[in-house]
Amino acid sequence: MPLFMDTHEKVDGLTADAVAGAHKRDLEVQKKHGANYLKYWFNEANGRVYCLVEAPTKEAAVSVHREAHGLLADDIVEVKEGA
Repeated sequence: MPLFMDTHEKVDGLTADAVAGAHKRDLEVQKKHGANYLKYWFNEANGRVYCLVEAPTKEAAVSVHREAHGLLADDIVEVKEGA
């Protein structure tokens, strides 16, 4: 299945608890879209979040965020895992 990395730029009010809550909501709805959100990384100081997801399409990954919490990524790219 394709692997995607998304980037959320300058998320207002970003906290560890807020991003954990958004990720939890992603996990609750991901199966409806055939996706599997694997990990996320964040930086509270600059409000940036990265999400790693397996999904059949880029659109499926976007649909999970849209339904779960409405926080859409500013960019999403297909990636390959290195050795």
